[in-house]
Amino acid sequence: MGVSDHAGATVCVERIILDELKLDEVAQRQTEIQRSSIKEKICDSVRCSVGQWKIWILKWIPLLSWIPQYSVRENGLGDLVSGVSVGIMHLPQGCMKTDLRSLNVPGTFAVISIMIGSVSERLAPDDHFLTNGTNGSVVMDTEARDVQRVKVAAATTLLCGIFQVLLGLVRFGFVVTYLSEPLVRGYTTGAATHVITSQLKYMFGVSPRRFSGPLQLIYTLVELGRLLPQTHIATLLISLVALTALIIVKEINSCYSHRLLLPVPIELMVVSSYTCTMFLQIAVNGVDVVGEIPSGLVPPRVPEVGFFSSVVGDAFAVAVVGYAISISLGKTFALKHGYKVDSNQELVALGLSNTIGGFFQCYSVTSSMSRSLVQESTGGKTQVAGMISAVIVFITVLKLGPLFEQLPTAVLSSIVFVNLKGMFMQCQDIPALWRSSRVDLLVWLVTFLCTVLLNLDLGLAASIIFTLLTVICRTQRPRYSLLGRVSDTELYLETESYKEAKAIPGITIFRSSAMIYYANAELYQEALLKKSGINVPKLLKLKTRKEEENAKKKQVKEQDKQLANRMMVSMKNASESVHCHGTDQECIINDSGIATVTHGNMNCSFQPEQDSEEENRDETDTHSSSCDGVQEHTHSIILDFSPVSFIDTVTLKTLKNVSQVTFICTHLLLCVVQQLERGGFFSESISKSRLFPSIHDAVLHCLCRSQRDRSGSEFEMPCVTRL
Repeated sequence: MGVSDHAGATVCVERIILDELKLDEVAQRQTEIQRSSIKEKICDSVRCSVGQWKIWILKWIPLLSWIPQYSVRENGLGDLVSGVSVGIMHLPQGCMKTDLRSLNVPGTFAVISIMIGSVSERLAPDDHFLTNGTNGSVVMDTEARDVQRVKVAAATTLLCGIFQVLLGLVRFGFVVTYLSEPLVRGYTTGAATHVITSQLKYMFGVSPRRFSGPLQLIYTLVELGRLLPQTHIATLLISLVALTALIIVKEINSCYSHRLLLPVPIELMVVSSYTCTMFLQIAVNGVDVVGEIPSGLVPPRVPEVGFFSSVVGDAFAVAVVGYAISISLGKTFALKHGYKVDSNQELVALGLSNTIGGFFQCYSVTSSMSRSLVQESTGGKTQVAGMISAVIVFITVLKLGPLFEQLPTAVLSSIVFVNLKGMFMQCQDIPALWRSSRVDLLVWLVTFLCTVLLNLDLGLAASIIFTLLTVICRTQRPRYSLLGRVSDTELYLETESYKEAKAIPGITIFRSSAMIYYANAELYQEALLKKSGINVPKLLKLKTRKEEENAKKKQVKEQDKQLANRMMVSMKNASESVHCHGTDQECIINDSGIATVTHGNMNCSFQPEQDSEEENRDETDTHSSSCDGVQEHTHSIILDFSPVSFIDTVTLKTLKNVSQVTFICTHLLLCVVQQLERGGFFSESISKSRLFPSIHDAVLHCLCRSQRDRSGSEFEMPCVTRL
């Protein structure tokens, strides 16, 4: 090997080494890029997971989202006064709301109190705690009875909370969709009637019997009327004085709200004033007072699950009624102040409150109508007012309970009475609804009456059912109308309501005010045929007869064709050109081998093009002869399907029935078109090429088609539908 060869080999080796080094560098770079991309993906996934967790936490713990943005300057003073006012009302009012001793009552409502009390009385009646006394008399062991009733109430509350949490997790809050504004306002007004009725006994100082079930409010009012002669005068005077002070100051707050920095906290002032008068020994005069308020919290304990089987139905009813009250009040205030209520969040919040409260011998919590109105009227704007009232209740339970023992219950009832004015002002909806919507007025009245007469649980169910029935009735009996075109525009309006809308000659445009489904599909078909003037029985009868005649004609023509073919074959075998002369017929075989048979001057051969024209003409005659005066001048029908959002099987069959008498062309939403495809609606005669984006496009198509028909082209009667 020479020197040059050696040098060349060395150069080649160096190049190979350099190439390998370059490949290694490229591989390293690719590896680094892959590693960096993997790191970025990991970081992105971590960021996404952290973001999702953050969203989830803020969703289920809303406190973390709004508390950093809280403005002390704007809302601090109002929330403070409101929280203190509501907090002072909480405990004494809760104690007078129930006969269940030794129970904490964080958020009482009159109807919930009655429902819980009825369960406790049913499972722990007085008869089970009668014992023989020392003198041979029968004595009731009230302490043992109260302990047993507390256990029943705690078990009911725990089970109620579990139901509410489960309903919230399965998104049961969708039921709020069916709570229309008239229903909610009628329901809250009826609930306010129950609350007012439950407070009357404290204002008059009487002790009526407790009733439950349907017509409970009526029975209570009758009982109160019977006990009116026994009214305690001192209690009534206290109620009147408190009512007078509350009403006057409330009116001042309302009239001068734009000048007052903060509403005058009259509730707090009234409670404080009457509490300070306890040295006058009002209780000695027979005035009913709050009484003993136990201090301190009971230690948590697990409720007796043995009661679950006995209270499961009542617990579910309490869960639904408590949620209905809470969401109704929430929607009422949300509509008034312009915010939105998360229905499922409300369910979970109530459920957690009841679940935890069940371990502390609380009974079912829900929104309090009276204290919610007090919080609003005293200037409370945010959840901080609720937190302050909770702190006040906590402090009162621990240390300040004895301060309110001499507070007359009539004072608290008067506060409830006055603050429920806003709920009863909703009765002003009646004249407004009479002018705007009679159906909504009927929903309001039926909801109110059902709530008053059947109580809140059965009344809510009956109201929702009635509301759904009104929707069904309105969709089952919609307004059917014919549309006309406003000149020089592409607008099509009802000819009966608008004089500017003129009907287009030869075209019927039909529209329903409601969507088509199983409840009104048959009515839609009847209205369509009536408006368009189609006589369906007559048309189908003529169509059937014409089909039979066409079938016979085709059979005769097939026989003629077979005869001609046989003659052609026999004559072709005899001679290449045969002329048969006769008196009545002449058979000629032309160069193409086709035989034409003539009888005199009439052509009797098989002529498919002519047959097609005859059939089309027959079909045209059938359409024109089967219709009334409207149909004689109508060549096209346009169906406005704008309300249609889905197609059920009954509607699909109805459209197929309509397609037997006229061709249908539809323009629908994509999901509706897919439903029609799955139902086998489209065919050769009804294709998707007849979908139009607007009525005007369909009208132009019909007019062009009509011109082609008059010029001698194939006749069709299109029926166009648009969304």
